[in-house]
Amino acid sequence: MDEEFDTRKSIWPELVGVDFSAAARIIETENPNVKATKILIGSPVILNYDPTRVWVICNTEDKVVDIPRVG
Repeated sequence: MDEEFDTRKSIWPELVGVDFSAAARIIETENPNVKATKILIGSPVILNYDPTRVWVICNTEDKVVDIPRVG
């Protein structure tokens, strides 16, 4: 695994309740190695670990409802 991934921010609890577009901008600025992807709450997701992925779980109003984290 690339050591660079270990030194970058990997969890964003402060973004719960924030609009997806703002959350994605913050995530990708604080860790340029990841891509924030919006997932509607209750949607199925792949369970494999991907160090370049952050799933941002949102409600129908595009508000973040779960803590975004790398994986």
